[in-house]
Amino acid sequence: MDKKVFVTHALPGERILALSAHCDMNVWLGPGLLAAEALREELAGCQGLLCLLTDRIDRELVEAMPQLKFVSSMSVGVDHVDVAALTERGIPLGHTPGVLVETTADTTFALLLAAARRIVEADRFVRQGEWRRENRWSPDFFTGKDVEGATLGIVGLGAIGQAVARRAAAFGMQVQAWNRSPRQLPGISLVELDTLLQSSDFVSLHLPLTAETCGLLDARRIALMKPGAVLVNTARGGIVDERALAEALASGALFAAGIDVFEEEPVPEDHPLLGLPNVVLAPHIGSATARTRARMADIAADNAIAALSGEPMPHCVNPEVYRRGPD
Repeated sequence: MDKKVFVTHALPGERILALSAHCDMNVWLGPGLLAAEALREELAGCQGLLCLLTDRIDRELVEAMPQLKFVSSMSVGVDHVDVAALTERGIPLGHTPGVLVETTADTTFALLLAAARRIVEADRFVRQGEWRRENRWSPDFFTGKDVEGATLGIVGLGAIGQAVARRAAAFGMQVQAWNRSPRQLPGISLVELDTLLQSSDFVSLHLPLTAETCGLLDARRIALMKPGAVLVNTARGGIVDERALAEALASGALFAAGIDVFEEEPVPEDHPLLGLPNVVLAPHIGSATARTRARMADIAADNAIAALSGEPMPHCVNPEVYRRGPD
Protein backbone atom coordinates (compact mmCIF):
# COMPACT_ATOMS: atom_id res chain seq x y z
CA MET A 1 0.00 0.00 0.00
CA ASP A 2 2.11 2.89 -1.28
CA LYS A 3 -0.44 5.72 -1.48
CA LYS A 4 -0.10 8.03 1.49
CA VAL A 5 -2.99 10.23 2.63
CA PHE A 6 -2.88 12.76 5.44
CA VAL A 7 -6.06 13.62 7.38
CA THR A 8 -5.82 16.83 9.39
CA HIS A 9 -8.24 15.84 12.15
CA ALA A 10 -9.95 12.77 13.58
CA LEU A 11 -13.31 12.59 11.77
CA PRO A 12 -16.76 11.25 12.62
CA GLY A 13 -18.81 9.08 10.29
CA GLU A 14 -18.28 5.58 8.94
CA ARG A 15 -16.52 6.09 5.62
CA ILE A 16 -13.22 7.17 7.13
CA LEU A 17 -12.63 3.50 7.97
CA ALA A 18 -13.23 2.57 4.33
CA LEU A 19 -10.69 5.21 3.30
CA SER A 20 -8.05 3.61 5.52
CA ALA A 21 -8.39 0.40 3.49
CA HIS A 22 -7.35 2.24 0.31
CA CYS A 23 -4.19 3.95 1.54
CA ASP A 24 -1.57 4.43 4.17
CA MET A 25 -3.53 6.96 6.22
CA ASN A 26 -2.03 9.26 8.83
CA VAL A 27 -4.47 11.22 11.04
CA TRP A 28 -3.55 14.27 13.10
CA LEU A 29 -4.76 13.61 16.65
CA GLY A 30 -3.93 16.96 18.16
CA PRO A 31 -3.93 18.52 20.60
CA GLY A 32 -5.83 21.39 19.05
CA LEU A 33 -5.91 22.33 15.40
CA LEU A 34 -3.02 21.65 13.07
CA ALA A 35 -0.53 24.51 12.70
CA ALA A 36 0.57 25.52 9.21
CA GLU A 37 4.14 24.39 9.85
CA ALA A 38 2.95 20.98 11.04
CA LEU A 39 0.68 20.61 8.01
CA ARG A 40 3.62 21.17 5.68
CA GLU A 41 5.70 18.58 7.54
CA GLU A 42 2.96 15.95 7.72
CA LEU A 43 1.90 16.39 4.09
CA ALA A 44 5.39 15.88 2.67
CA GLY A 45 5.44 12.79 0.47
CA CYS A 46 1.66 12.34 0.54
CA GLN A 47 -0.47 11.77 -2.54
CA GLY A 48 -3.69 12.89 -0.87
CA LEU A 49 -4.99 15.33 1.72
CA LEU A 50 -8.29 15.31 3.59
CA CYS A 51 -8.58 18.67 5.32
CA LEU A 52 -10.93 20.95 7.21
CA LEU A 53 -12.11 24.53 6.70
CA THR A 54 -9.53 25.61 9.28
CA ASP A 55 -6.60 24.34 7.19
CA ARG A 56 -5.05 26.89 4.84
CA ILE A 57 -4.10 25.27 1.53
CA ASP A 58 -2.32 28.08 -0.29
CA ARG A 59 -0.23 28.18 -3.45
CA GLU A 60 3.05 27.98 -1.56
CA LEU A 61 1.97 24.75 0.13
CA VAL A 62 0.67 23.24 -3.12
CA GLU A 63 3.87 24.05 -5.00
CA ALA A 64 5.94 22.50 -2.22
CA MET A 65 4.11 19.15 -2.56
CA PRO A 66 5.06 17.65 -5.94
CA GLN A 67 3.54 14.26 -5.07
CA LEU A 68 0.12 15.65 -4.17
CA LYS A 69 -2.64 14.19 -6.41
CA PHE A 70 -5.87 15.24 -4.70
CA VAL A 71 -7.36 17.35 -1.91
CA SER A 72 -10.69 16.58 -0.24
CA SER A 73 -12.10 19.22 2.10
CA MET A 74 -14.76 18.50 4.72
CA SER A 75 -16.53 21.75 3.89
CA VAL A 76 -18.92 23.31 1.43
CA GLY A 77 -16.99 26.54 0.99
CA VAL A 78 -13.43 26.33 -0.27
CA ASP A 79 -12.16 29.86 0.31
CA HIS A 80 -9.42 28.31 2.49
CA VAL A 81 -7.98 26.61 -0.60
CA ASP A 82 -6.17 28.14 -3.57
CA VAL A 83 -8.34 26.43 -6.16
CA ALA A 84 -6.43 27.96 -9.07
CA ALA A 85 -3.14 26.55 -7.81
CA LEU A 86 -4.64 23.06 -7.63
CA THR A 87 -6.28 23.34 -11.04
CA GLU A 88 -3.03 24.42 -12.66
CA ARG A 89 -1.49 21.21 -11.38
CA GLY A 90 -4.45 19.08 -12.48
CA ILE A 91 -5.29 18.29 -8.84
CA PRO A 92 -9.00 17.72 -8.10
CA LEU A 93 -10.52 19.40 -5.06
CA GLY A 94 -13.45 17.71 -3.35
CA HIS A 95 -16.01 19.38 -1.08
CA THR A 96 -19.31 18.50 0.62
CA PRO A 97 -22.18 20.48 -0.94
CA GLY A 98 -25.84 20.16 -0.04
CA VAL A 99 -25.42 18.24 3.18
CA LEU A 100 -25.58 21.19 5.58
CA VAL A 101 -28.40 23.22 4.00
CA GLU A 102 -31.15 22.59 6.55
CA THR A 103 -28.78 22.57 9.53
CA THR A 104 -27.30 25.95 8.61
CA ALA A 105 -30.77 27.36 7.95
CA ASP A 106 -31.75 26.27 11.48
CA THR A 107 -28.70 28.06 12.89
CA THR A 108 -29.58 31.17 10.90
CA PHE A 109 -33.06 31.28 12.34
CA ALA A 110 -31.79 30.55 15.85
CA LEU A 111 -29.49 33.58 15.61
CA LEU A 112 -32.27 35.70 14.10
CA LEU A 113 -34.69 34.89 16.92
CA ALA A 114 -32.06 35.23 19.65
CA ALA A 115 -30.98 38.63 18.34
CA ALA A 116 -34.54 39.85 17.85
CA ARG A 117 -35.68 38.88 21.35
CA ARG A 118 -32.40 39.69 23.16
CA ILE A 119 -32.12 36.12 24.47
CA VAL A 120 -28.38 36.14 25.17
CA GLU A 121 -28.54 39.55 26.81
CA ALA A 122 -31.45 38.38 28.99
CA ASP A 123 -29.66 35.14 29.87
CA ARG A 124 -26.64 37.13 31.02
CA PHE A 125 -28.92 39.42 33.07
CA VAL A 126 -30.31 36.42 34.97
CA ARG A 127 -27.01 34.54 35.42
CA GLN A 128 -25.16 37.61 36.73
CA GLY A 129 -27.81 38.20 39.40
CA GLU A 130 -29.03 41.50 37.96
CA TRP A 131 -32.65 40.34 38.02
CA ARG A 132 -32.47 39.64 41.79
CA ARG A 133 -30.61 42.84 42.54
CA GLU A 134 -32.91 45.10 40.56
CA ASN A 135 -36.12 43.10 41.02
CA ARG A 136 -37.85 45.28 38.50
CA TRP A 137 -40.30 45.00 35.68
CA SER A 138 -41.67 47.64 33.35
CA PRO A 139 -43.50 47.66 30.02
CA ASP A 140 -40.19 48.10 28.17
CA PHE A 141 -38.30 45.44 30.18
CA PHE A 142 -36.10 43.56 27.62
CA THR A 143 -38.37 44.45 24.74
CA GLY A 144 -37.21 43.14 21.38
CA LYS A 145 -38.37 43.08 17.77
CA ASP A 146 -41.34 41.21 16.37
CA VAL A 147 -40.52 38.55 13.80
CA GLU A 148 -44.04 37.77 12.66
CA GLY A 149 -45.07 40.26 9.98
CA ALA A 150 -41.55 41.66 9.59
CA THR A 151 -39.67 41.80 6.28
CA LEU A 152 -36.72 39.47 5.84
CA GLY A 153 -34.15 40.32 3.18
CA ILE A 154 -32.13 37.33 2.00
CA VAL A 155 -28.83 38.12 0.31
CA GLY A 156 -27.98 35.07 -1.78
CA LEU A 157 -30.81 32.79 -2.86
CA GLY A 158 -29.00 29.47 -3.10
CA ALA A 159 -30.07 26.33 -1.28
CA ILE A 160 -29.47 27.73 2.22
CA GLY A 161 -31.13 31.05 1.41
CA GLN A 162 -34.16 29.19 0.09
CA ALA A 163 -34.29 27.03 3.24
CA VAL A 164 -34.23 30.18 5.39
CA ALA A 165 -37.05 31.63 3.26
CA ARG A 166 -39.19 28.55 3.99
CA ARG A 167 -38.69 29.02 7.71
CA ALA A 168 -39.44 32.72 7.45
CA ALA A 169 -42.72 31.99 5.65
CA ALA A 170 -43.75 29.69 8.51
CA PHE A 171 -43.17 32.60 10.90
CA GLY A 172 -45.38 34.88 8.84
CA MET A 173 -42.54 37.03 7.54
CA GLN A 174 -42.53 38.85 4.22
CA VAL A 175 -39.53 37.64 2.24
CA GLN A 176 -37.55 39.54 -0.36
CA ALA A 177 -34.19 38.62 -1.83
CA TRP A 178 -31.25 39.68 -3.92
CA ASN A 179 -29.25 37.17 -5.91
CA ARG A 180 -26.29 37.74 -8.17
CA SER A 181 -28.18 36.00 -10.98
CA PRO A 182 -31.98 36.49 -11.13
CA ARG A 183 -33.91 33.58 -9.66
CA GLN A 184 -37.70 33.56 -9.50
CA LEU A 185 -39.20 31.60 -6.60
CA PRO A 186 -42.79 31.55 -5.31
CA GLY A 187 -43.42 33.84 -2.35
CA ILE A 188 -40.13 35.72 -2.69
CA SER A 189 -39.84 39.19 -4.19
CA LEU A 190 -36.59 39.92 -6.03
CA VAL A 191 -35.18 43.41 -5.45
CA GLU A 192 -31.91 45.26 -5.90
CA LEU A 193 -29.42 44.90 -3.06
CA ASP A 194 -29.57 48.52 -1.94
CA THR A 195 -33.38 48.39 -1.97
CA LEU A 196 -33.31 45.23 0.12
CA LEU A 197 -31.06 46.81 2.72
CA GLN A 198 -33.19 49.93 2.95
CA SER A 199 -36.48 48.09 3.38
CA SER A 200 -35.72 44.91 5.39
CA ASP A 201 -36.28 44.54 9.12
CA PHE A 202 -33.94 41.55 9.11
CA VAL A 203 -31.12 40.85 6.65
CA SER A 204 -29.59 37.39 6.33
CA LEU A 205 -26.46 36.63 4.29
CA HIS A 206 -26.06 33.43 2.27
CA LEU A 207 -23.25 33.94 -0.22
CA PRO A 208 -19.90 32.23 -0.78
CA LEU A 209 -16.82 34.32 -0.14
CA THR A 210 -15.34 35.24 -3.51
CA ALA A 211 -13.48 38.20 -4.98
CA GLU A 212 -16.87 39.66 -5.92
CA THR A 213 -18.53 39.19 -2.51
CA CYS A 214 -15.59 40.12 -0.28
CA GLY A 215 -16.60 43.32 1.53
CA LEU A 216 -20.04 43.31 -0.12
CA LEU A 217 -21.60 44.79 3.01
CA ASP A 218 -19.17 47.65 3.38
CA ALA A 219 -19.67 50.80 5.45
CA ARG A 220 -21.79 52.42 2.73
CA ARG A 221 -24.19 49.51 2.47
CA ILE A 222 -24.40 49.01 6.24
CA ALA A 223 -25.37 52.68 6.49
CA LEU A 224 -28.18 52.00 4.00
CA MET A 225 -29.81 49.43 6.26
CA LYS A 226 -33.18 50.24 7.74
CA PRO A 227 -32.87 51.94 11.14
CA GLY A 228 -33.31 49.34 13.88
CA ALA A 229 -32.69 46.38 11.55
CA VAL A 230 -31.02 43.09 12.50
CA LEU A 231 -28.18 41.53 10.50
CA VAL A 232 -27.54 37.77 10.54
CA ASN A 233 -24.45 36.23 8.97
CA THR A 234 -23.92 32.48 8.72
CA ALA A 235 -22.10 32.71 5.36
CA ARG A 236 -18.53 34.03 5.61
CA GLY A 237 -17.04 36.79 7.73
CA GLY A 238 -15.20 38.52 4.92
CA ILE A 239 -18.48 39.51 3.30
CA VAL A 240 -19.10 42.11 6.04
CA ASP A 241 -17.04 45.10 7.15
CA GLU A 242 -17.05 44.07 10.81
CA ARG A 243 -15.75 47.39 12.13
CA ALA A 244 -18.49 49.32 10.31
CA LEU A 245 -21.04 46.83 11.63
CA ALA A 246 -19.80 47.31 15.19
CA GLU A 247 -20.07 51.07 14.84
CA ALA A 248 -23.65 50.81 13.55
CA LEU A 249 -24.60 48.52 16.46
CA ALA A 250 -22.90 50.70 19.06
CA SER A 251 -24.60 53.85 17.78
CA GLY A 252 -28.04 52.25 17.76
CA ALA A 253 -28.42 52.56 14.00
CA LEU A 254 -28.92 48.79 13.96
CA PHE A 255 -30.87 46.97 16.64
CA ALA A 256 -28.82 43.79 16.82
CA ALA A 257 -26.83 41.19 14.94
CA GLY A 258 -26.38 37.43 14.98
CA ILE A 259 -22.92 36.41 13.76
CA ASP A 260 -21.57 32.89 13.28
CA VAL A 261 -18.63 33.67 10.99
CA PHE A 262 -15.77 36.15 11.13
CA GLU A 263 -13.07 37.49 8.86
CA GLU A 264 -10.46 36.13 11.26
CA GLU A 265 -11.18 32.91 13.11
CA PRO A 266 -10.75 32.40 16.03
CA VAL A 267 -11.83 35.94 16.87
CA PRO A 268 -9.10 38.24 18.26
CA GLU A 269 -9.53 39.42 21.84
CA ASP A 270 -9.85 43.02 20.71
CA HIS A 271 -12.53 42.38 18.08
CA PRO A 272 -14.98 45.30 18.15
CA LEU A 273 -18.07 43.07 18.24
CA LEU A 274 -17.07 41.30 21.46
CA GLY A 275 -17.87 44.19 23.76
CA LEU A 276 -21.36 44.90 22.43
CA PRO A 277 -24.42 43.60 24.30
CA ASN A 278 -26.66 43.57 21.22
CA VAL A 279 -24.72 40.93 19.30
CA VAL A 280 -25.25 37.17 19.47
CA LEU A 281 -21.95 35.49 18.64
CA ALA A 282 -21.21 31.87 17.76
CA PRO A 283 -17.91 30.14 16.83
CA HIS A 284 -18.78 29.06 13.26
CA ILE A 285 -21.24 26.32 14.25
CA GLY A 286 -23.70 26.62 11.36
CA SER A 287 -23.34 22.95 10.41
CA ALA A 288 -22.67 21.69 13.93
CA THR A 289 -25.03 18.82 14.49
CA ALA A 290 -23.70 15.30 14.98
CA ARG A 291 -25.62 13.94 12.00
CA THR A 292 -24.59 16.69 9.59
CA ARG A 293 -20.91 16.61 10.55
CA ALA A 294 -20.86 12.82 10.14
CA ARG A 295 -22.44 13.11 6.70
CA MET A 296 -19.90 15.77 5.71
CA ALA A 297 -17.04 13.53 6.81
CA ASP A 298 -18.51 10.60 4.85
CA ILE A 299 -18.74 12.67 1.66
CA ALA A 300 -15.18 13.94 2.12
CA ALA A 301 -13.95 10.37 2.59
CA ASP A 302 -15.85 9.17 -0.49
CA ASN A 303 -14.27 11.96 -2.55
CA ALA A 304 -10.86 10.76 -1.39
CA ILE A 305 -11.67 7.10 -2.09
CA ALA A 306 -12.74 7.96 -5.63
CA ALA A 307 -9.51 9.86 -6.23
CA LEU A 308 -7.42 6.98 -4.91
CA SER A 309 -9.33 4.60 -7.18
CA GLY A 310 -8.61 6.71 -10.25
CA GLU A 311 -12.22 7.83 -10.57
CA PRO A 312 -13.68 11.37 -10.66
CA MET A 313 -14.67 12.71 -7.26
CA PRO A 314 -18.47 12.64 -6.77
CA HIS A 315 -18.34 16.25 -5.57
CA CYS A 316 -15.52 18.13 -7.27
CA VAL A 317 -15.00 21.89 -7.17
CA ASN A 318 -12.80 21.95 -10.30
CA PRO A 319 -14.04 19.16 -12.59
CA GLU A 320 -12.14 20.68 -15.50
CA VAL A 321 -9.05 18.84 -14.23
CA TYR A 322 -10.59 15.61 -15.44
CA ARG A 323 -10.95 16.96 -18.97
CA ARG A 324 -7.32 18.03 -19.18
CA GLY A 325 -5.81 15.30 -17.03
CA PRO A 326 -3.04 15.68 -14.44
CA ASP A 327 0.29 17.25 -15.30
